[in-house]
Amino acid sequence: MTQPRPSDPDVPTTPDDVVRAAAGAEDLAALDAVVPQCRACPRLVAWRELVGVEKRAAFRDETYWARPVPGFGDPEAQVLVVGLAPAAHGANRTGRMFTGDRSGDFLFAAMHRTGFASQATSTARDDGLTLTGIRVTAPVRCAPPANAPTPQERRTCGPFLGRELSLVRPRVVVVLGGFGWQALLTTLAEQGWAVPRPRPAFGHGVELVLSGPDGAGLVLLGCFHVSQQNTFTGRLTPEMLDTVLRRARALCSSL
Repeated sequence: MTQPRPSDPDVPTTPDDVVRAAAGAEDLAALDAVVPQCRACPRLVAWRELVGVEKRAAFRDETYWARPVPGFGDPEAQVLVVGLAPAAHGANRTGRMFTGDRSGDFLFAAMHRTGFASQATSTARDDGLTLTGIRVTAPVRCAPPANAPTPQERRTCGPFLGRELSLVRPRVVVVLGGFGWQALLTTLAEQGWAVPRPRPAFGHGVELVLSGPDGAGLVLLGCFHVSQQNTFTGRLTPEMLDTVLRRARALCSSL
């Protein structure tokens, strides 16, 4: 796909542009189309594009996506999975959330075991994977240096997550890790949800029930992130992730 030009009036280049672009997306297809155009965070733009040139040796013959990554999955999902940000040589390479790295392998294998995914592997945007009843996304859409977005980068990207939540209207959000937990609570508070103060702490298996401005309910379900740091050490096991996903399905049935 051709890289957007910063001079293009439809390309978000400031935080205010992101707010307008997110609000103007009438449906998920429109939102997923505008997200990859964003150039509002100079540090993230420079890093994601540098990684796309200075490729990992194993992928030297591939063309990296090197752009913001939209959400992926069922547009009518009752379960939304919120991570952190695209991996430099994973989603930043393939252009699809959690696709092309070991974290994604761990996550989609669990989704397959629990009936959400059509297959257990996720290698490329055209690999045939489909998700049913679930969608994956992140509060920051560009790969950040050292996997560490700044607070300002999270705030700038926040309107995209907020609009995605309002369009999908999930019943349960599985939140992977503490960064995603705090980012999601901030976005929900900005949308007028009744988020407690002080904000509840993240923890694996923690459940938090929130009420929206329109009276809608939402359950946040905490889960350790599927990073290799957690999965290789056994802090997060396949059984633990399966349990969280099955709990999310059960909560949807009971709400």
